[in-house]
Amino acid sequence: MKHVLIIGNGISGITAARHIRKQSDFRITVVSEETKHFFSRTALMYIYMGHMGYEQTKPYEDDFWAENRIDLVHDRIEGVDFNKKVAHTQSGVPLAYDALILATGSKPNKFGWKGQDLPGVQGLYSFQDLELLEENTHPPLCSPKERKVKQAIIVGGGLIGVELAEMLLTRNIEVHFLIREDRFWGGVLPKEEGELIRRHIESHHVKLHFNTELDEAIPGEDGRVHQIRTKDGRLMDCQLLGLTAGVSPNVEFLKNTELALNRGILVNEYLETNIPDVYALGDCAEMKTAISGRRPIEQVWYTGRMMGETVAQSICGERIAYSPGHWFNSAKFFDIEYQTYGRVNAELAPEEEHFYWENIAGDKCLKMVFDKETKRFIGLNVFGIRLRHELLDQWLNEERDVEFIISNLKNANFDPELFKGDEKAIIQAYNKEFNAQLELKKKRWKQIFALK
Repeated sequence: MKHVLIIGNGISGITAARHIRKQSDFRITVVSEETKHFFSRTALMYIYMGHMGYEQTKPYEDDFWAENRIDLVHDRIEGVDFNKKVAHTQSGVPLAYDALILATGSKPNKFGWKGQDLPGVQGLYSFQDLELLEENTHPPLCSPKERKVKQAIIVGGGLIGVELAEMLLTRNIEVHFLIREDRFWGGVLPKEEGELIRRHIESHHVKLHFNTELDEAIPGEDGRVHQIRTKDGRLMDCQLLGLTAGVSPNVEFLKNTELALNRGILVNEYLETNIPDVYALGDCAEMKTAISGRRPIEQVWYTGRMMGETVAQSICGERIAYSPGHWFNSAKFFDIEYQTYGRVNAELAPEEEHFYWENIAGDKCLKMVFDKETKRFIGLNVFGIRLRHELLDQWLNEERDVEFIISNLKNANFDPELFKGDEKAIIQAYNKEFNAQLELKKKRWKQIFALK
């Protein structure tokens, strides 16, 4: 019987395992050193904040795996012999395979900072990182005098950093952000959205330090991080240093093998590596040729799921190319929800134009990017507004122009039924800025129900 070995039990590897089981009787083994059972990584912050327990983050009951004949191995893979088709474990038990799926995920970036491995310095990616954070920060009910961490510094202004800041605030820990750019998430967000998020984060009493980079972490008498020095020479006290300056593919154990690597494991459009019967997917995979409008490495939940489905089809006899469609993503910055569709870069391209609207309260905004000549809709950012992904994707496929999108925003709105929409204010602002006479179209319920 064909044996499929999957290294990694995140969303990519588990999706592949589930879909292979649906389509075949192959023997399936999933190996992970992190946890035995699959859990929702995005729920780590809620465990720390006391909103959920670990058991509640597992989408499947523990007996699901045996019932579906998916063997789980809690072990570390230390190397792979691709010629003999054997993976070597830390426990010494060799795992032979016929097909191998590498879904090894990511690890927090470290850039060789002095003191980056001191006690009290950590990232936030794995379950072990969560356990370390609990160890590094006293439980929330301790007195101020007993509190081990009073001040924390987070390096890197991205989504993981925001999650870590929100977590630490629930323990009454003072939080500072060191941000290399001149705005929050400057490599991703345009100036206007970055300014809105800056105000929102600061309203939660988080201190932002822009154009500031970490130089070194300095230990105290107990050997733990006590201070940091910035590249401009400032000293800042802290008892916890969070490294959230992005993540990198977890591929160290695969170096010095015949597997083709760059930043990640190089794959073609079928997610095949340069070695027959070996696939890579999720955070560790890097497309040799990036799909138009997307990056070679995409470390987001839904792309990992789609890659798992794609590889399962190929292993089960129907070789298909990975085709994720238009870029989209969603997240939360404390209380503000964020969605992005299509292409909205931090800086406009010469052929692009944009329309930006922000409400009076400064907690909602919409940015549309479109072609200067044709007005073809290219991409959109929204903060504080929920839109229907299926409809935005459809409009991108249909290459609708920006004025069609503006006029039909009611159809895209996905906020609760009794929420007051902002479409009227948005269309008025567009008409004023572009000297247009657009009218807001009524909501077409038949079209919305057809998307479900």
